[in-house]
Parts: sequence; C-alpha cells; structure tokens
Amino acid sequence: MEFQNCQNVDDFMSGLIKRNPGEPEFHQAVREVAESIIPFVLENKKYQEAQILERMTEPDRIVIFRVTWEDDQNRIRANRAWRVQFNNSIGPYKGGMRFHASVTQSVLKFLGFEQTFKNSLTGLPMGGAKGGSNFNPKGKSDNEVMRFCQSLMTELHRHIGEDTDVPAGDIGVGAREISYLFGQYKRLENRFVGTLTGKSLEFGGSRVRTEATGYGCIYFCEEMFKSQGESIRGKTVGISGSGNVAIYAAEKAVELGAKVLTLSDSSGFIHDPEGIDAEKIAFVKDLKEVRRGRIHEYTEKFNAASFHKGKRPWSVPVDIALPCATQNEISGEDAKTLLDNGVKAVCEGANMPTELEGAHAFLNAKILYAPAKAANAGGVAVSGLEQSQNALRLSWSREEVDSRLQSIMSDIHENCLQHGKTDDFVDYVRGANIAGFIKVADAMLAYGVV
Repeated sequence: MEFQNCQNVDDFMSGLIKRNPGEPEFHQAVREVAESIIPFVLENKKYQEAQILERMTEPDRIVIFRVTWEDDQNRIRANRAWRVQFNNSIGPYKGGMRFHASVTQSVLKFLGFEQTFKNSLTGLPMGGAKGGSNFNPKGKSDNEVMRFCQSLMTELHRHIGEDTDVPAGDIGVGAREISYLFGQYKRLENRFVGTLTGKSLEFGGSRVRTEATGYGCIYFCEEMFKSQGESIRGKTVGISGSGNVAIYAAEKAVELGAKVLTLSDSSGFIHDPEGIDAEKIAFVKDLKEVRRGRIHEYTEKFNAASFHKGKRPWSVPVDIALPCATQNEISGEDAKTLLDNGVKAVCEGANMPTELEGAHAFLNAKILYAPAKAANAGGVAVSGLEQSQNALRLSWSREEVDSRLQSIMSDIHENCLQHGKTDDFVDYVRGANIAGFIKVADAMLAYGVV
C-alpha cells in the first residue's frame, strides 16, 4: 500500500501546514486521517463541494488562558492552559484535560481532532474537544494541585457546561484533580450537574470508568481475533505504560487467558518471562497509584523479571503489542522489530502511539492493526455513559456498565469492518476513519454553511 505519492493528500497537507505552522503532532494526526478520507471524499462529491474535510480540520475555537497559583513556599507561579473545542456537530464537546510539561497547542489540537472521530465511533452524542496545561502535578503537594485546579477552573468554568462542553481526565489528571476541578466548578456555578466526567462514585461518577480504556482496548482486540476465528487466549502480550490504561488492559488480558510479559514507565520497561499475573498486577497498582513508585521496583519483588533502563518494550517477541503510554512511542524501526518477531496484532491503547512510518509498516504487513480512535474509545464511551447516569440521576451497576462497554466496542468493530474490509484483509485505520467521518460530515452538511 503506497501513501507517499498521493498528490491530493500532499496538496491538502501543504495547505494545512501553512495554516498551522509549527504543530507537528497535529499535522501527523490529520495526515493519518487524510490518507483514508481524501480518496473517499473524491468519490462522494457532496463532501468535496462542501469542503467538509477542510472545515473539519479547523477547530471551532481555542481558548487560551493563564493560570496563576501559589506554591507551598508562597511563591507565585504561572502556567498556560488551553481548551480546544474542535467540533460539536453531533453533540456537546467531550474530551479530557491533560496536565504535563509536554502539553502544547499542537498536542491538544491533535488530541481534539482525534477525539472528534473517536466520539463519533462510539455512537453516543458527543462532539470532540481536548484541553490541558503545561503544569506538571508530579512532585506537587495535594494543596498545590488543589490551588492550581481551583485557579484553572475559575477561568474554564465560563466555557464549559453539561450541554456545552464536558471535560474529563487524561495524563496527569486523575481522581484527585477531577475532584478539585469539580468542587470549584460547583462552588462557582452553584449547580450540581454532570459537567465533568471521571468523578468519584460518591458524587456522580460511573463504575468501570477507571478501567474503561484498558478493558475496551482488550474487548476490541478480542473482536479482531474473533473475526478470524481466533482468540487472545494463550497469546503473549507486550504492554507499554503502567497507568490506568496499561494496568487495566493487562488485567483484562490476563482474565481472558493471555500472558502479559511487559509493562513500562518513563524510566524503562520490565520483562517478566513468567507472565504478569493478577497478583503482580495488584502490586503494580499499589506501586503506581498509592506509592507513586517507579516500575524498576517490580524486579526487586519478582526476581524472574528484568528491568531495561531507558528502553521501550518493543524488542520483546510477542503475539500482541498494546502501546498504552503516550504518542509516537512506536517508531518505524520499532514496528519493523515487532513484525520481524512475528507480532500478530497491534491495538493502540494510547492516543496516536505509532509514528506514520510504523503505521504504514503494519498496514503493509496486513496484520491486525487497530488505531487508537477505535481501540481506545472505551474510556470516552463510559464517560458518555456517566453523562447519561448524571442526567437521569441514577447509577448503573458494574455489570450494566461493563455490558454496555462491550456492546459499544463490538459495534465500533463492526463499523470498522464495514468500511475497512478488503478482499484479503481488514484495514482498520481506513474503516475507523471513514466510519467516524461520515456521521460528523453528514451532520455538518445538514446544518448548512456554519
């Protein structure tokens, strides 16, 4: 499959890059979609004449603001924050908030653009947005994080609402941060409504929300294998990351009979040839969520495991690779190594974790390759279910939410098959992009020139 000589894609990207200079992550996310969508648009004149893709790659608005707060030494600190409201054609804006030093406008635009397609795929009425700040909560006290979150919400609250824009968590924004943000929103607005998701169960959260992205990734992976008459049972799995997505992907993979061999964090990865079972996953949960330790401590307790400092786990031969850490963690060379080692499936738990060269390699090899907008949609799907529960003033059981999650991931897989199946393999990238595009594009057409 040859992408580089598509003149229409190159022409489109040339204009987009000129309009959005210095935003490489956004350029990459758009190109990955454009490679699938432009041939489809050229076959459907209604989208071409209405300039739908050009309009869809332009955010509705970007709010940029300063967040001023005071640290524990009484020093005044200032950070920058954004909310990128990308597209609300099929519902209120929906997408996470990310707190990390690496957050830039480019990163948030890529995430908001991806979120538009991802939310469309869930079948729920949610538009696409993303936000965050270059604030890093690591090493900060609870009081410092609280003061930062309260200052951020003091500005953000005027731009969000349960029928306007519903933020959630992401990297650096967990239960603690969501609680501080929601508490300040409630104080400022004097309303108790579902304006944020990922809340604690005590004040409107949903069961399975913490596990949803990781569980959903495995459910999608299992659907891919089922379509070929196989299962993930008995297969080896390499996972990057050790946050919520990685931990719960590992948990569900083990539950379904797979053998997980790796986990990682920013310091390196651990390889446990005996398998990371339920007991070991519980240790990692405590290590990362309670003690906030580093992954190398795993090897101090489990002697069969080895730690590989500063490296990613893609050199370990596995049947299934689950990148669950961050964007662009699988390079073209990493993809080649995985393929040479016989990988059968790659299912993206993180957002855009594979560089374009790597994605092209997986597609050319015709393995099972699930892009993030399909494979990691479980998180936002359960966020959407949390919105429904908040609106209805009720709380569904764990079994009810998990059943709905499985159904949504199965439906996403079916939509990918519908638009991505060819004579000899399923192009899940094309399938996900087209399925996500059609719903948003048709809504935009219906509204006219807005």
